[in-house]
Amino acid sequence: MDGSGVIEVVEPGPYATVQDLGRPGYAHLGVPRSGAADSRSAALANRLVGNPESAAVIELTYGGAVLRFAQGVWVAVTGAVCPVEVEGRTVGMSGPVWVSANAELRIGMPSCGLRTYVAVRGGITVEPVLGSRSTDSLSGLGPRPLQRGTVLPVGSTGATLSVDLAPVAPFARQPVVGVIRGPRDDWFTPDALRDLCAEPYEVTSESNRVGLRLSGRPLTRSRQGELPSEGMVSGAIQVPPNGQPIVFLADHPPTGGYPVIGVVRRSDLPAVAQCRPGTRILFRLTGVQEWPPTKPMSA
Repeated sequence: MDGSGVIEVVEPGPYATVQDLGRPGYAHLGVPRSGAADSRSAALANRLVGNPESAAVIELTYGGAVLRFAQGVWVAVTGAVCPVEVEGRTVGMSGPVWVSANAELRIGMPSCGLRTYVAVRGGITVEPVLGSRSTDSLSGLGPRPLQRGTVLPVGSTGATLSVDLAPVAPFARQPVVGVIRGPRDDWFTPDALRDLCAEPYEVTSESNRVGLRLSGRPLTRSRQGELPSEGMVSGAIQVPPNGQPIVFLADHPPTGGYPVIGVVRRSDLPAVAQCRPGTRILFRLTGVQEWPPTKPMSA
């Protein structure tokens, strides 16, 4: 087979969803973009099996999944580093792996990182909603989170496989994350940005695909009251009244009313999305503008 058939979810692990590159362009309707939290790992998994980067994949949180394939197919596993087995045989990550008909792919718990991606040659072809096959944990759009017995259709592709193995840098135990200041840093004391970068913040257990809730040095406001709701982007560092920052991820709301002291660089978002509870993140202020404008966007 070259990427057609179905996948049966024998075990989904703690939390598993279908994700692609999301549904941009609907923020004005209150619809989050969603999509793979670590888009870099998802795109790599697709390239390894000859899919376009926009193809839908399976996103696993804390691994622990067992998938059975009705027909033989090429798969690739990327992201958080997990033990991977096919028919009881250990196989590597970040390269195409052949899974025979009726065989099982087993993915254990990650030794580092949080989210693992499984791409299947031909892509997951569940019915799209607003142009995307992504599960949105905030709005509920898209396919439901995977459960035991879920059956996923797989498409087909005529593209050739061209890579045996992709070298991937290891995850940093304490990621250093670049931050672009603003757009609401004027709502904070002059020392707040220095405080944000002074020492690491710890990822709390309240974090999810919407955002990372952090614990550390409180950020003090110079202005009280609330902002009118304004557009939010992935990577926005929103600061509620308790002073503890929240970094928005893929399923973040399109608007928010808490001031945003800075925005994580787009190139650092995949590393942020891989931070499990207990990980410590160190922010570093940068002047590099990766997505103009820095003022609030409506879509």
